[in-house]
Amino acid sequence: MIVSYKERIARRLTLVTALIVLLVFAIIYLVVDYTVVQSIDRELKLETEKHVGQIFLVNGEIRFVHKDEWLEQEHSQIQLNPIFIEIVDMEGNSMDRSPNLGENHLSFYPDRAKNHEAWTLKTGSREVRQMQIPLNHGGNQEGFMLVAKSFEDARQLLTNLRNILLILYPGILISLFLAMRFLAGKSIQPIQKIIQKTNLISQSNLNERIPVAEPNDEIAQLTRSINELLARLEQSLNREKQFTSDASHELRTPLAVMRGTLEVLIRKPRTSEEYVEKVKMALGSIDRMSEMIDQLLSLARAGKGKMSKEEVGLISFTQNFAQQIQKESGREIVFETNLSTPLFTLVNEQSLQMILSNLSQNAIKYSEPRTSIQVQVGSHEGSPFIEIRDKGKGIAKESWDKIFDPFYREQDDAGATVQGTGLGLAIVRKLALESDIQVEVESEKGKGSAFRLIFSPEI
Repeated sequence: MIVSYKERIARRLTLVTALIVLLVFAIIYLVVDYTVVQSIDRELKLETEKHVGQIFLVNGEIRFVHKDEWLEQEHSQIQLNPIFIEIVDMEGNSMDRSPNLGENHLSFYPDRAKNHEAWTLKTGSREVRQMQIPLNHGGNQEGFMLVAKSFEDARQLLTNLRNILLILYPGILISLFLAMRFLAGKSIQPIQKIIQKTNLISQSNLNERIPVAEPNDEIAQLTRSINELLARLEQSLNREKQFTSDASHELRTPLAVMRGTLEVLIRKPRTSEEYVEKVKMALGSIDRMSEMIDQLLSLARAGKGKMSKEEVGLISFTQNFAQQIQKESGREIVFETNLSTPLFTLVNEQSLQMILSNLSQNAIKYSEPRTSIQVQVGSHEGSPFIEIRDKGKGIAKESWDKIFDPFYREQDDAGATVQGTGLGLAIVRKLALESDIQVEVESEKGKGSAFRLIFSPEI
């Protein structure tokens, strides 16, 4: 059974409140019980102190002073505030008692006389609160005086209080649950509005946002988080649309060249030299498409799955890479480092290889054939770095952020788009993000560019 969030809130709050109310009721009952008992005990103590002065011993027997007056006094108190008195000897045998006891006797407990304790017990059909004190004469203890007061009125008061609390408790719980349910419904209304508004947002209207009602509460924080999520989704979707459009456009161009070349070939007979020229042109378009497809696959695979990191010695790794690139490209690659000790960091070796490969290929592509490419390894403020610097055409400052977008290619001085797929630096950025590598760019038109890879602090 699925219970709504409103119901769960109401139940939890009611349960907590029920426990608190139960605790409060228990405290009220215990406080009243304690107060009533203490009041009766004080009265018993006053009675014992008053009647002790009215008793004396004659020939070892316990007697009253002015017994007639005492009896009259006790008879006058029977209806309003009955006090029961009994005098016993050391063995607990009754020697005398107040007339209101009738045929009943008070219970005798020798061990309780010393502490002036009071306790509740049944005497006949009555419930009383009793206290007993020793009677002394000439320094010797001769017997005990038992004094009791009816506890029936107090018991009736406590019983009525308990019944009232027991009756009130379920009523309070039901009222609390209904009130909590109503308030919970009111409290989650802003969330329901957010849900309704969110359900109306789809791919076609992803630019819509949820209005923020209160700027500083938790609902507003939730609303802002959802709006930020929608903004990221919209941005990601726009990038995907742009990427698809750019990829289609870039692949369509070499296909159009191939189609035009082949159509020209079949229009009329050609010389072998013309066939060779057109075939080479078609092969060039095929090579361009193959390169672009390889780059697209690399971009799609970048960051897929969890990348394992291992300890890599940057100096030896980068030096071997520079020697390999120099051998493959035939260009001069100058390796530099100002470090005298090995430099290690945690990184995925294959990702670092691909990042350096794309950066070095760009440096070779956009610089003059006779110039060298500088590859430097160093450490700055505890963070290792690799820098690839060329002396090529350079990049305009306003394009520094755009060069990492897929298919972006800067125009040269003549206004023509620079040849290439425009995917190399996009792959660099994606792999760098997955590898926790920071990429910095420094470039100036006509003077060259430098790409610096900054790693986490060295281990």
